[in-house]
Amino acid sequence: MSRYRSNSPKLLRDALKDFLDDYPHRKRLKRGMILSIWEQTVGERIAGETENIHFEHGNLVVHVKNPAWRQEIHMKRFSIAKKLNDKVGEKIIREIVVRS
Repeated sequence: MSRYRSNSPKLLRDALKDFLDDYPHRKRLKRGMILSIWEQTVGERIAGETENIHFEHGNLVVHVKNPAWRQEIHMKRFSIAKKLNDKVGEKIIREIVVRS
């Protein structure tokens, strides 16, 4: 019998967590979730200064043209990574790499 079927009701949050834990492409899905919540997490101003956000070998790569904003984001990269990882419930981002 599948672990998804039971006689007792289960919270949707718990059922979703169980499904995602078994989902074969969980990391890819959560990386997509991180990309979709980038602006919501960092704010409109920082999001407006960033472009070409993508993953490379577990690192989130962010391109920033303005040197002042590049330095600002570089200084906040650990707290931003923690917020994003916390929102998806798993350490998906090892580090944020800021490039120009």
